[in-house]
Amino acid sequence: MKSPIPIRILDGGLGTTLEDKHHVRFSSESTPLWSSHLLLTDQKTLLACQTDFACAGADVLLTATYQFSIEGFAATRTPEWPRGVSLPNIGQFLEDAVLIARAAGAREVAFSLGPYGATMLPASTEYSGKYDDAHVGVDALYWWHLERLRVVFKHREGTRGINYFAFETVPRLDEIQAIRRVLFGGAGKPYWISCVFPGGPDDDRLPDGSTIEDVAAAMLSNEVRGPVPWGIGINCTKVGKLAGLVRKFERAVQNLIDLCQLSGWPSLVLYPDGTNGEVYNTTTQKWELPEGTKAPETRWEVELARVVEEIGKRGKWASLLIGGCCKTTAEDITRLRDLVIGDEGLLRGAGKEDEAGANFPA
Repeated sequence: MKSPIPIRILDGGLGTTLEDKHHVRFSSESTPLWSSHLLLTDQKTLLACQTDFACAGADVLLTATYQFSIEGFAATRTPEWPRGVSLPNIGQFLEDAVLIARAAGAREVAFSLGPYGATMLPASTEYSGKYDDAHVGVDALYWWHLERLRVVFKHREGTRGINYFAFETVPRLDEIQAIRRVLFGGAGKPYWISCVFPGGPDDDRLPDGSTIEDVAAAMLSNEVRGPVPWGIGINCTKVGKLAGLVRKFERAVQNLIDLCQLSGWPSLVLYPDGTNGEVYNTTTQKWELPEGTKAPETRWEVELARVVEEIGKRGKWASLLIGGCCKTTAEDITRLRDLVIGDEGLLRGAGKEDEAGANFPA
């Protein structure tokens, strides 16, 4: 079949691939920047890892900046930076992140920006949405994200190779609203916001309890201050939950259009976890299969391809960007691409790629 929706492929789990294939070890205490730590210590390994994803068929590579924060750089200790990296020196590493993704063979680069929770201890906070009192509410999160983005925008040379800004794994409604407000002046690039849904199979709410209707309105309604994103999405979520979540998002987006709060369909970005049932144990800091559970019978890429096929049949979204999050390997991305848009793929002849930002509001 031929999909009426243009489809492109995103990369996979950078941090987990660095751990599993390149034997890099991360911890909240010694490497508060996580995968961004390699920008300071081992750019060669980072380049090799991202090159694997480009060679696997990813059209878009995310930069190694997910855990980037001013506080994280300040807390990082290396032989070259024994007292941490001060604010004036952060920009050079952000530029390196973009250059490395480009050198890896990226056709397009998305600058990765995690939520505030991704910088907190313990590491599980990014999924729980339980923030400290100083970072609760739209105003508080607005100032935190603004300070971080100012570092990026001050280093204009480093932003030249960026095609998108990707705000990922957002667990709170007030943080979605804060991100849109931060971009009120315009980022100069298309951007997407993706949320995490870590609850059980029947739990379709954000970690803070917000409904999908609330999430869609915060992301897309013209009644919320800030530019409408180029795309919205779901990441770091079990692939088995995607089909139901996407259908609910579609109903919520259509409702916004019917209410004249949105002029048209955005793009959809989907990059679920590539696990085989494992969950991250914050105590052991390992991915483990919970006791009493079994690995899924259907392969990750097959299940995701089926979701994409159904989305294509409904033909609502402006375009699709699909890939993987934690534990997704380069080999998984190759198999996904072959299944979805290869010569024998379910959605072969998926149509021309959309130009980055073609449906991004000015």
